[in-house]
Amino acid sequence: MGAKVLKRFGAGAPRGSWPAEEYAAARRAEGKPAKVIMDLKSDAFLVVVVAGDDD
Repeated sequence: MGAKVLKRFGAGAPRGSWPAEEYAAARRAEGKPAKVIMDLKSDAFLVVVVAGDDD
């Protein structure tokens, strides 16, 4: 089991802006189980979909 990264967002977004969360919400509206995780090493938010056995 792994995860597929759909998109990366730099952690330096303007105050009050949540582009990764907005992108993930749009993917969830399309039926994809997207979630946002923080990659500390690259200082970025990643929108990911957990890959199952059939991916």
